[in-house]
Amino acid sequence: MKVHIKSWKGVATWSWDVPKEEVCGICRVSFDGTCPTCKYPGDECPLVVGECTHRFHVHCISKWLNVETSKNLCPMCRRRFQTKQDETIKADTSSAMGSVVQQGGSTVLEGTQYPSM
Repeated sequence: MKVHIKSWKGVATWSWDVPKEEVCGICRVSFDGTCPTCKYPGDECPLVVGECTHRFHVHCISKWLNVETSKNLCPMCRRRFQTKQDETIKADTSSAMGSVVQQGGSTVLEGTQYPSM
């Protein structure tokens, strides 16, 4: 018996290279989901890893660090937040993370593009 396939549609999936049960420490949403700022998960909402190994959506941590009362501290462990340079979270099409820098009195993630709030 031969089977002939008339047509088929391929489906692709992706996920971040982090434990499935891990969530953003700020918005408490799974990394495979979207932060409150984004419409779709993926490159538009990359993950940022701090030297303290805590992970956040780029929009969540950038908003957190731009609040004066955060004092540029990690919201989880209260250490000074700096991105981990030797680790990049990868998805099928992820982009490299930038570094946290001071700019005109506010903290930004250098080298990372994200929509203005």
